[in-house]
Amino acid sequence: MCKSYQRFSVLRIPLNAETRQVAARLVWFESPEQALSEPVRFLAYAFAHARAVDMGILRMFCSDSELRYALQHAPPGIIDARSWAYWHVMLDLGDAPELPQRAPP
Repeated sequence: MCKSYQRFSVLRIPLNAETRQVAARLVWFESPEQALSEPVRFLAYAFAHARAVDMGILRMFCSDSELRYALQHAPPGIIDARSWAYWHVMLDLGDAPELPQRAPP
């Protein structure tokens, strides 16, 4: 189950039959165990590529506030502009800021 704390958020999504299937579909290039070991990164892939049924499964384990945290801390290069704007509206975060940018090498 996702766990949140007031000042420091630690997200955990359990590995079970449902989340394993979602992880395998969304992050096909990694094992489900590896994908779910980085929940904020995994949720960034979900924001970009999940179907409604996938998000329904993930929402059984993560609250809206936890999803907001994941969106606000998403790594750059995963979420497209349309999904970024959509999830800001859906999670009541207002207008979407610029997408996260990768730092130059």
